[in-house]
Amino acid sequence: MISSASDWIHSEALIQALTSGELEVEGRLIGASNGTLRCVVPITPVSSVRCVYKPVAGERPLWDFPEGTLSKREVASYEMSEALGLHVVPPTVWRTEGPVGPGMCQVWIDEVSEIQLVAVLPGGEDLTNWHHVFDGSDESGGFVSLVHARDATLQMVALLDAVINNADRKGGHLLVDEQQRVWAIDHGVSFSTEEKLRTVLWGWAGKAIPEDLAAPVAALREMLSTGIPESVTGWLSTDEVESLEIRIKRLLADGTFPVPSSNWPAIPWPVF
Repeated sequence: MISSASDWIHSEALIQALTSGELEVEGRLIGASNGTLRCVVPITPVSSVRCVYKPVAGERPLWDFPEGTLSKREVASYEMSEALGLHVVPPTVWRTEGPVGPGMCQVWIDEVSEIQLVAVLPGGEDLTNWHHVFDGSDESGGFVSLVHARDATLQMVALLDAVINNADRKGGHLLVDEQQRVWAIDHGVSFSTEEKLRTVLWGWAGKAIPEDLAAPVAALREMLSTGIPESVTGWLSTDEVESLEIRIKRLLADGTFPVPSSNWPAIPWPVF
């Protein structure tokens, strides 16, 4: 029987299954830019969960990221989310073996598609419940606005993205599960040594990091004092770890969410 991931989300059994359980491939995600397989993995003799398996062999080479490192960055992003107490990335592990070789494995989130976190609204819409990101025009020349929800978990995601230097936070990388919990996925192009923050979550740009995020901010300060956990740094190069430390120092010194850079496209394309 295939169980809901929420039944196992904080379980050591889930982590063990993702790490070394036998993967049964259900199919390939056609829209993914890299080779991505949806699989089923057993947790108990009578219970299984779905997961996403991204083998290194399926990674498309990129000009600005070292070859064969995208899956490792996914694991590092999950570990940073956990180290900061944010818990916004689905459980993600490294597999040394799999149907197509080593790579990352992440629990599959059953999305509730009718809940919108990021939207394109026609001009004149009430934006009271939204953060405005930017204005544009649709195919017919009509005025539209890109917006995202005023959501506390999205703000946690925005903080995580600033820390890991996420170069591709699309609207489609933000999921709401059946318990209305928000999850962030697809972190393969993170932790670059160059400033590459590109996101649809600019609603808090330049604003003070609120007291609600005092715990992860304190965790960042602790990292500068005692060192970033090896569970994060072990997946990164020495230069990438140094850049991560610099970003954390700057974020803490400013006390605000980053603003878009003029040296790098601020919005991912496509947006969703």
